[in-house]
Amino acid sequence: MDKKDIMYVVVALGIILVIAIVIKPLATGQPVNTGISLPTTMQAVTLKPAHVYTEITPLLTPLVTTTPPTPVPTWDSKTKTVGFVDPGTYGISMNESLPGGTRINSTSVNKATTSYATISGQYSATTQIITIPFPYWEIWYTVDPAGPVGGKGQSLTTSTATGSKESGQKGGTLSVIQGSFSVTNPVFTIQVMDAEDPNRIVRTITPPGGLDKSLWTGEAGDPRPWKEKFYEGARKYYFIIYAHSLNSYNLDIRVPTAYSGKY
Repeated sequence: MDKKDIMYVVVALGIILVIAIVIKPLATGQPVNTGISLPTTMQAVTLKPAHVYTEITPLLTPLVTTTPPTPVPTWDSKTKTVGFVDPGTYGISMNESLPGGTRINSTSVNKATTSYATISGQYSATTQIITIPFPYWEIWYTVDPAGPVGGKGQSLTTSTATGSKESGQKGGTLSVIQGSFSVTNPVFTIQVMDAEDPNRIVRTITPPGGLDKSLWTGEAGDPRPWKEKFYEGARKYYFIIYAHSLNSYNLDIRVPTAYSGKY
């Protein structure tokens, strides 16, 4: 056998080996056995399936519908005329007497007041701020003038003078004014100020009828204490007091007794 025949045999054997080792395993799905041992870390490789994302369809929330507010009725500012109807419309006969009315609240209202704060002095002054948390309150105040107004303490009297015999002069009658010649003019004023708005004067108070003591006699009597009612509250106030020719003055801030314990 010459060299050419030997070469043909070797090529044939190589083709057989390639078919047996490579082509056949690939055709059958088996791993190719090359006779070389693989590393342990490469023998057990497990491929995990890719993560599958599931599409989530959001739930549609129904829209919440609200009822629109009822509009506030308006008034055209025109005075309405109320007419008359047949009394029989209400089951009333004009030939019969009407039944007596019934009070909805038969409980008598407690009109008593309680002292909440006091202020006393003699001269002009400005007070501290005071908080009045009630919707209604009163000021009761008294004033004591230093003396009669306009020198009314004076009186007109007569005096008789008799002449002596030696002089030969006759006596006579003279009119004499007796008493104090001092003139007083008592003054008292309260300015109620809004502490949260100093430019707002809530009220200016002066004693009605003046401060003439001579008028506080007889049937009229002493008008003190004077009273002022305030239909506002829940605010802070201070008082500016103007006083002249006074012995003293006293202010009593009072609130309804029914408010006690409520606030």
